[in-house]
This record gives sequence, structure tokens and C-alpha cells, in this order.
Amino acid sequence: MRTSKRLLWVGGAAYPLQNITRVYTFLLTPRRGEATVLFLKRVGIVLSVAFALIILNGITGFAGVEGTSQTITQLVWIGAVVSLVYCVGDFGAVLTAASHWVLAVETAGASTALVTSKNTQHLNELVGQVVNWIENPEIEFQVKAETLLINPRNYHFGDNVNMYGGSGNVGMAKS
Repeated sequence: MRTSKRLLWVGGAAYPLQNITRVYTFLLTPRRGEATVLFLKRVGIVLSVAFALIILNGITGFAGVEGTSQTITQLVWIGAVVSLVYCVGDFGAVLTAASHWVLAVETAGASTALVTSKNTQHLNELVGQVVNWIENPEIEFQVKAETLLINPRNYHFGDNVNMYGGSGNVGMAKS
């Protein structure tokens, strides 16, 4: 992470000073609860489809053809097992994902830059340096930070906001 003139560079991405709206640190946590619900839904769907196909196979006339019914049943179970292995792998990836302390740089648009460090004090100092740079753009600094490769689907980003009305909003309403 470095600054030059009126740009903040995070890796290969440049963020213009006038587009930076917020700089803060937070704990990036995996969506374990949501992953558990999704896993249970997927298992329910896979098993329901497998049982429905087996029952349908038993009801139809394939039961009279020797060996066909058993082959179809085996294919259904192989498909179900493969699907369940995928579900377990996807679920396991979220369960084993670690939480990370990150510094977030938000812009007026949809982009957010994340910088991580094992030292949370270092991240808090970086927030101060970025804010100081925003107030005094003639200052330049450069800091080495760690790279974080994550799947954004598996993590909660930023604040939870209660929003009422509109369409397609994601959040929680508290009574």
C-alpha cells in the first residue's frame, strides 16, 4: 500500500483521493451460519430428488425389465453421492475458513480494498496514516502488507444495516 500525489495504491489498484469515503478496520468473519443453512437445504434437496427418482423408477414399467431398474437405482445413488460430496466440500471450505483482521478502504462506488496483517495495532496505525494522507495529500508513504486470498461469498463484509422498503435488499430487521 502506497500513496502518490492524489492516489492510494493497494496492490495494483489505484483509488483516487476524492473517491475514498471511509477507512476502517474490522474482523472479516466467515458466514458459518448461512453456510450451515445452505448445506442442510442442499442435502435435503439431493436426498428428496434421489428418493423421488427411485420411487418413480419403481412405479414405472422399468421394474419389469431385468437389471434396468437396479442400474437406474445405482446411477441415482451415484449422482446423489457425488452431489453430497460437493456439498460437504463447499460447506467444509466455509467452516475451516479463518477470520482475518483487515483494513478496508471504501470508495464512493462499489469497490472496497482490503489490507490484512496479523498485527491489529499495525492496521490501526495504517488507518491513521491513510487519514493523515487524505488530510495532507502532499505526504507520500509506502507500507508492506500481506496478501489475502478469500472467496467473498464465504465472508461478511462491513456493517449490517437495517433497511426497510425497496427490493432486493439484504439485511436483518430487528423488532
